[in-house]
Amino acid sequence: MARHHDEDEEVVVVEKHGHGVAPFLWGLAVGAALGLLLAPMSGKELRGQIAERGRKLKHLAGERLEEMEEAVSSGYDKARARVEEGLASAKRNVQEGRQFAHDVADAGRAAAGTAREELERRLAEAREARRTGRQGGDEEPVA
Repeated sequence: MARHHDEDEEVVVVEKHGHGVAPFLWGLAVGAALGLLLAPMSGKELRGQIAERGRKLKHLAGERLEEMEEAVSSGYDKARARVEEGLASAKRNVQEGRQFAHDVADAGRAAAGTAREELERRLAEAREARRTGRQGGDEEPVA
């Protein structure tokens, strides 16, 4: 790792030299092949043992695959259920909001109608009082 300074800014450079897992895996494969070739058994026995190990590995891989499929399927089903539940909840909230808005609008219309009726009633009373006040002359006008 090298550090370079450029105009008060520190830069870190990481250099990789290519030593990874691949040489280890190649060594493992070569060692296993040599072990099989130099094993103290006949070719027929060796082939039978290899075939048996292959069947066991295939069976084990199949089991692991089924477990993974079940886990993925279960996770998908759970995620889908959560999304559907969220959508249903959002739809309910929207519907409740709409209903609330309609209720508020209806209450506002009713209040406005009541206020208008009250205003018209008072205006009519004031007009009547004014009219009778002009005729009678001794009452004060009501505003």
